[in-house]
Amino acid sequence: MSEPVRHSLDDLLAIMARLRDPERGCPWDVQQDFASIAAYTIEEAYEVADAIDRRDWSDLRDELGDLLLQVVFHAQMATEQGLFDFADVAHAISTKMLRRHPHVFGDVRYADLAAQMQAWEEIKTAERADKGEPADASALAGISAGLPEWKRAQKLQQRAAASGFAWPDPAPVLAKLAEEVDEVRAEFANGADPARLQDEIGDVLFVMVNLARHAGVDFSQALRHANAKFERRFRQMEQLAAADGTAFGERTLGEQEQLWQRAKRTERKP
Repeated sequence: MSEPVRHSLDDLLAIMARLRDPERGCPWDVQQDFASIAAYTIEEAYEVADAIDRRDWSDLRDELGDLLLQVVFHAQMATEQGLFDFADVAHAISTKMLRRHPHVFGDVRYADLAAQMQAWEEIKTAERADKGEPADASALAGISAGLPEWKRAQKLQQRAAASGFAWPDPAPVLAKLAEEVDEVRAEFANGADPARLQDEIGDVLFVMVNLARHAGVDFSQALRHANAKFERRFRQMEQLAAADGTAFGERTLGEQEQLWQRAKRTERKP
């Protein structure tokens, strides 16, 4: 038996070009633009992270392919508009990696990791200047506004910490978290003004990101794990309710809480 055809990156580029062909392509693919595809690109990146969390390497291969397709899709649309093509994308990132790693691809030597990270930021500052971006001497310069907000909070805190503006250990962070939660509680007691609640809950979330940073925990990964745990336990509650002969939604809140505790005990069993 002959070996199955093993497709290459060139094949993928050709497939994407055909999908975007106005006459012979797929109507859905043809009508997309950068803005409409952006949400899918973000979604695929999260699905890559999910496959890694589950240690499902076969699924990771497939999800990386889906993410690569997003890059190819954007590059094809750019090609059609005469902006750039996939080869330009590959060239740009290759050039960037060579420039940002002179200690690997050149003869630069750094004393330690801290010196390397400092040089990394200096290189990025020079890159922004070369692009003609306005000079910004702030330690917070260059943090993208397009990041997920939790990630942007993390980067803001990391940059501030590099300038010495950070608590030395988790204890004062936990104290600050308790303070911010008390302020949310006070807003509810005072009538729950939506604007004030948004502000105070935002403070709680910002401190939570800081706490995760001190703990060396990835905030997004922690939240993904919490989501998975909640879904797992909720489904278990539904199954327990069904086994008892009553739909979960027909139970009182107190009865549902009892099911929640049963689901938790089930997870603790070896």
